[in-house]
Amino acid sequence: MAAGYAELLRTRHAARLLAGTLMGRLPNGTGPIAIVLFTRAEGGSYSLAGALAAAYGLANAVGQPLLGRAVDLYGQPRVQLPAAVVSALGMVWLALAGTGSAAVAYAAVVIAGLFTPPLEGGLRALWPKVLGGKEERVHAAYAMDAVAQEVMYTVGPLLVTLFVALWSPAVALLALNGLGVLGALSVVVSEPSRAWRSEPREAHWLGALRSRGLLALLGAFFFVGMALGAITVAAVSYADGHGGQAVYGWLLAALGLGALVGGVFYGARQWAGAPERRLRLLVALLAVCYLPLMVPVGAVAMVGLSALAGVFLAPSLACAFVVVDRHAPAGTLTEAFSWLVTFFGVGAAIGTAAAGPAVEAGGTVAGYAVACGAGVAALLVLTVTQRALSGGGRSRAVAGSSTGPVEGAVGAVVEPMVKN
Repeated sequence: MAAGYAELLRTRHAARLLAGTLMGRLPNGTGPIAIVLFTRAEGGSYSLAGALAAAYGLANAVGQPLLGRAVDLYGQPRVQLPAAVVSALGMVWLALAGTGSAAVAYAAVVIAGLFTPPLEGGLRALWPKVLGGKEERVHAAYAMDAVAQEVMYTVGPLLVTLFVALWSPAVALLALNGLGVLGALSVVVSEPSRAWRSEPREAHWLGALRSRGLLALLGAFFFVGMALGAITVAAVSYADGHGGQAVYGWLLAALGLGALVGGVFYGARQWAGAPERRLRLLVALLAVCYLPLMVPVGAVAMVGLSALAGVFLAPSLACAFVVVDRHAPAGTLTEAFSWLVTFFGVGAAIGTAAAGPAVEAGGTVAGYAVACGAGVAALLVLTVTQRALSGGGRSRAVAGSSTGPVEGAVGAVVEPMVKN
């Protein structure tokens, strides 16, 4: 497995694009916690801190598909780098102005969230050209990408706390967003990013959303995101009765470790058959692994169950991005990827909101029950929409390799993301 990933990273441009994208996405991965810590340091209430973080997340959810569509229309350099700079300036405004004026603080975080560049979808559109259009290598690259993201979401919060401990929350905001701009710059000045062009697209106001298969997938992963959001709240309730913040940290770390391990193993092999059918199986396994979380057990056992709950998350997301590519209308690939990120993120936010009252009414078990219900709902959506998902699927990774920048036509589009 490791040897296969190392071989991919030795491919020209691969390591740079992966590292640049991960660095460029640091502000997105650390934004909410950095905003909360900054607001509290400025004397703001927990309510204000939470509201600002929520505004940032909502603006991000709105901006991703819009910027993704702009990337498909105008190319990566013209959109990604300017967006990264504007987003960073929003955080600079927040750091300099503080939270004394709530209106100014809200405006700053909305700008920062709205202009967060869609680097995640952009990287997945680049992989086919970088890897020569070989489908099995593209799928392995998506798996590696997803594994690296799990590491980023683990390391990112640690970087925030490190910057806060060494300097201040304001420095954390500035430093992380500065790194984000550097990461975006590294990507967009690369040859693959400069040469990439989207497929020709049909003019349509719905863009990627005119695909019934894509809509079905978005509905399912809204509920997958909801399950994950509910787990983060239910874990707080569990930790309060079993050791406090240290236990909470272990629970979330175990969830991430499970996803990391699942992603590594899933991406290490090739899979036969239609990804739509495989996705239903993966989501079914994901839902089943949520069920044991409702069993009242000790802290050590709950850490193990949390790891189990994460095992099929990364594979499900990986397979989902393959399905996105198969159902996204021509010329809308970056936008389609961004829509999936948006629906997943909005689902997570709603899951967090729903789990709070559930925990207050029925305790930890009720919070985890929200996650279980959301997992079942995701499977139900995929089952009910089988016909929409089974029609119109196609593979574009190999086709994308036949057109290069020299021919000036369609750039790489892929059989997307993560770990097939």
